[in-house]
Amino acid sequence: MKLLRYGASGQEKPGLLDSDGNIRDLSGVIGDIGPSAITPEGLAALRAVDVSTLPVVDGTPRLGTPIAGTAKFIAVGLNYSDHAIESGMAIPKEPILFTKATSCIVGPNDPIVLPADATKADWEVELGFVIGKPARYVDESEALDYVAGYVLINDVSERQFQLERGSQWDKGKGCDTFGPIGPWLVTSDEIADPQQLGAWLDVDGKRMQTGNTNTMIFGVANLVAYISRFMTLLPGDIVTTGTPPGVGFGMKPPVYLKGGEVITLGIDGLGTQRQEVRVFTPGFWETYPA
Repeated sequence: MKLLRYGASGQEKPGLLDSDGNIRDLSGVIGDIGPSAITPEGLAALRAVDVSTLPVVDGTPRLGTPIAGTAKFIAVGLNYSDHAIESGMAIPKEPILFTKATSCIVGPNDPIVLPADATKADWEVELGFVIGKPARYVDESEALDYVAGYVLINDVSERQFQLERGSQWDKGKGCDTFGPIGPWLVTSDEIADPQQLGAWLDVDGKRMQTGNTNTMIFGVANLVAYISRFMTLLPGDIVTTGTPPGVGFGMKPPVYLKGGEVITLGIDGLGTQRQEVRVFTPGFWETYPA
């Protein structure tokens, strides 16, 4: 299944994408696509629904993040060896973990807003996975059973905040709008192997990133097992797994977002995103995301 949430920001309704590419309204079946909807029991109930009986949504509504109520948004740094090299950093021996504030989460096509004092804003196409049942001390051989599905993520970053203002990466990762997610949550049964997915990202039509999850240092199963030894992962928690090379920070000279650019990105089977890059101005949030 491809689960989604559509409608105005803060007023999203649950839906799914049918085999013909139509959005079907799920609001007569569930109140929202939140943690309880993506548990094994919740997904089983949704699979039992006759999709042909669901109303078709007209037009092309705004898409919100496909999962509501996320408690934790965990990220993995330098998880592609070639990205670590382009960043001038050591290839990690264990996963590097940091958090992205859940307040940074926006829809897949909502604008990215650069903070007023941003100078080194950057892009990162990433595979994300969403937890479907509580995970504590999970064995790697069983780890994928805890994944409800997969999502496309742009791990937007401000490198000066991240790397030049102390040691906490979180400061450059959790700014408002720095977490576009979606367009859909693709349930794990539709992804035969999360370590065989192509990924790409363009800025103003120029290809910046091309990669494949088969070059990740730590795969999804390893990450579920590893992270679950440090914290309990709950249904609805999102983990974004790192980016392939081609970020602006790694270019010589570096290239950063200034405002006015259009970013497009995608991962095999997970859809695409499109974001316009804007610069914060007073009163901006009163009209966001329009």
